[in-house]
Amino acid sequence: MALFGYRTDIGRKREKNEDALMLLPALGIYAVADGVGGLSSGEVASRKAVDSIEEFIAANPLSGADNLDGKYRENWMRGYFARCLQKANSEILSLAMDHPQYLNMATTIVLMYMDVESLYIVNMGDSRAYILRDGQLGQLTVDHTYVNSLVEAGAITRNEARFHPKKNMITKALGAGRNADPEFHRFDLHEGDRLLLCSDGLHEELSDDEIARILRQDGDLTDVCRHLVDAANKNGGSDNITLVCVDNRN
Repeated sequence: MALFGYRTDIGRKREKNEDALMLLPALGIYAVADGVGGLSSGEVASRKAVDSIEEFIAANPLSGADNLDGKYRENWMRGYFARCLQKANSEILSLAMDHPQYLNMATTIVLMYMDVESLYIVNMGDSRAYILRDGQLGQLTVDHTYVNSLVEAGAITRNEARFHPKKNMITKALGAGRNADPEFHRFDLHEGDRLLLCSDGLHEELSDDEIARILRQDGDLTDVCRHLVDAANKNGGSDNITLVCVDNRN
C-alpha cells in the first residue's frame, strides 16, 4: 500500500502558479509539471500535459503488461509512456497553433509509476524525482538543462551551477518541439521507500541535505509536504513549489 501527500504553492515572488500535478493513487501513478518560465501560458501547458496523460492512461490500461516479465515488461513500459508523452506533446502544440496567445508554451514533466517491485520514472526538463531509502536521499532523474550539461562535461562545478545566470534554461520540455524525447528509467522498489516528485521551486531553494532532513520525518505525508513547502518559502520562495510524496508500504 502506498500512502501519499501533496502540495502546490504559488511561492513568494510569482503572480500565478504555473505548476500542475496528477494523482492516480489507485494505479500508483503520479506526476508533476512545471510550465516553463519566461514563455507564454506556462500554466496552460502544464495543465494540458497532466490532463492528456490522465486521458491516455484511462484509454490505454496498463494491464497490457500483465503477462510480461523482465526486459519485455520494461520495454513495454518504455513504449507505453513514450506514446503517452508524445500525445501530450502533440496536444500542447496543437493548442498553441489554434490559439496565438499560447504560442511557444511548454512544460516540464516528471512522472512515476509504482508497479509492485518496480519503479518507472519518465521525465523531461528539471522537475525531479528523489528516493529516500534507509534514511539516504538519492536523485533519480537527470536535469535536462543547459547548465547541467556543463556540469556533466566538467566545464563547471555543481556549486557553480547553482549560481549560473542560465541555470533555468531547460533543454527538454513538452511542447518545445514536434517530437517528445523523454528520459526513462526503471528502479527496484523496496518496502519503506519514500518517493518525492517536485518542481524546481523546491530543489532550487533547498539543498539535498535539507530535503532529506524533512523527508525523514515521521507522521502524515501531508504534513511532510507542508514542511517542505514552508522551508522553500522561508529560503526565498522565488518560484512556484509543487510536490508529491509517496510511501511504499505493503
